[in-house]
Amino acid sequence: MYAQERQQAMVQLVTERGRRSVTELADAFEVTSETVRRDLSALERLGLLRRVHGGAVPSQALATLESGLGERDLDRLDEKEAIARAALELLPGAGSALLLDAGSTTARLAALLPADLPLTVFTHSVPIASRLAGRPQVDLHLLPGRVRATTQAAVGPETVEALGRVRADVAVVGTNGLSIGHGLSTPDSEEAATKRALVGAARRVVVLADSHKVGEEALVQFAPLGAVDVLVTDAGISQRARAELTEAGVEVLVG
Repeated sequence: MYAQERQQAMVQLVTERGRRSVTELADAFEVTSETVRRDLSALERLGLLRRVHGGAVPSQALATLESGLGERDLDRLDEKEAIARAALELLPGAGSALLLDAGSTTARLAALLPADLPLTVFTHSVPIASRLAGRPQVDLHLLPGRVRATTQAAVGPETVEALGRVRADVAVVGTNGLSIGHGLSTPDSEEAATKRALVGAARRVVVLADSHKVGEEALVQFAPLGAVDVLVTDAGISQRARAELTEAGVEVLVG
């Protein structure tokens, strides 16, 4: 069972049965007590349950199990920096159009964009737009839509419609999961619709994902592997996973 699946099951168990102890949860999911404590801490930060001495109790309000941007931005910093730097060589040439998906790794790429490279950039990410707004060489377009608090990105019919009118040279996309069987996936259906539109609006699709997401599957698929030209990941990817992705037609670049 993947960590996200285990945590979702923990939330459901605690919600349905009330207070559960660390020992009970460890036995139920066949993991160590330390793993359970880490899971409970993560779930409490997301407001999905409340930790008490020795265990957890239900939260009054449940939300989708999806890390907020602030939390994700602090996770695996070295890997994300390496991925963003490696992705620089995949940027389109001067005067080209670039689509930037929301996410902590794509935000790092935005910060690393060469100051002397003129680009037209479309993004639905408020933090990325804020970062690029002062760049004289960037013709910036902030896509419309409802801004989700979790990802600080615009989503919804307006966003998808706007992307339907765009044909960019390269789309740089993030993902919560990437697998042979389920392709690219994310927990939220509106995020998935926007990512699907991003993928469909570009001639070339580059995915930025740390190695821990390879093999993971989130709830909603937004693109098959066949839609991906290049995956940029870190050195933690296994040789087997890399070989399977290459066989599926995905170029794998390790940062």
